[in-house]
Amino acid sequence: MALWRIRATVDDRPGYLSVLTASLALRGVNILTVQVHTTEVGAVDDFLVDAPDALGEADLIAAVERGRGRDCWVARSEARGLADQPTRVLGLATRLVGDPEQTGEVLRATLGADEVTWRPTPATGHDAVGTTTMLLTDPTGGSYELRRQAPSFTPAEYARAQALVELAAAVARREADRVTLALPDGAELTVRPATADDLAGVVELHEGCSARSRQRRYLSGAAVPSPTRLRRLLEPARGLTLVATTTGAGGAAETVVALANLLAEGDEAEAALLVRDDWQRRGLGTALLRRLLTHAERAGYAALVLHIQVENAPMLRTVARLGRPAPIERDGALLTVTVPLVAPAAGGPVTDGSGRPGATVGGGPRRTSPTGGVC
Repeated sequence: MALWRIRATVDDRPGYLSVLTASLALRGVNILTVQVHTTEVGAVDDFLVDAPDALGEADLIAAVERGRGRDCWVARSEARGLADQPTRVLGLATRLVGDPEQTGEVLRATLGADEVTWRPTPATGHDAVGTTTMLLTDPTGGSYELRRQAPSFTPAEYARAQALVELAAAVARREADRVTLALPDGAELTVRPATADDLAGVVELHEGCSARSRQRRYLSGAAVPSPTRLRRLLEPARGLTLVATTTGAGGAAETVVALANLLAEGDEAEAALLVRDDWQRRGLGTALLRRLLTHAERAGYAALVLHIQVENAPMLRTVARLGRPAPIERDGALLTVTVPLVAPAAGGPVTDGSGRPGATVGGGPRRTSPTGGVC
């Protein structure tokens, strides 16, 4: 017996696939795996089969055509083809997470491409699905061009490949955002985007903070948030979460000493900080807020919003150090500070909406009227 890959287009009509499989069975061909790729011209079925040694390529093509298959492609396969395709792709995605520079090699392995070329120019026109050439947009700039002699690429393969390219770009961006932060007192920390794996460290951070620090961060109470809530904060649907970590002597595990959240809603992004008590008043909060501000501007948000208790003078000073006019709305003991990220139209200061200019954090106008919370 020998392993073969067979790919053929079958009309997407009841019973047609069974006719094809019956035709193969009559020749002693055992179907081991099958993937179905939906296309505009019918279902493209990709089979891994075990066929008698006496059968060759021409025999298999004839069996497929007698079973109402068309555009048949047949090639010898290896035992590794027995691996479940989704499992195989997940394994290749894991390689990308470890090293996004392997994008080209991972694309080659995923699609069996003969050639993978990266070009600095963006992909133009169509993605060339349905031919032996595929064009992929690289989110970091440029494009990938994949070629193989046969078979033609399918929409499912295009979607799979584009997802891998976007994964590699996301990992590369995450690594680029990882920096070493030197504080004015000489201490050094690592600041990087958070992941779900930081949950235990973030729980420890909250447990190590005073009730006052937690209450200033969450406003509604001083209890440690549930793991479910913290998990959502670590990987927001829109926005960014940063952690600041220290590494113990001898390469001991990282310790999370601060958490910075940027949660987006509409064209505004809300910022919030939590810094462990022994790391407060050392410039860490200011550094984290500046990084959130930079990210919000890069993402194109119109304003950065912070909700701060009136008595939280350290946080108000932190916002003032940004050096930007920041209108304030007040509701009892709660302040909402809005840092514009898009220059206001010429013709006067930002007002409270009634035309009356007021005070600001860091100089400029002030408004009055509230919502939510920060550390």
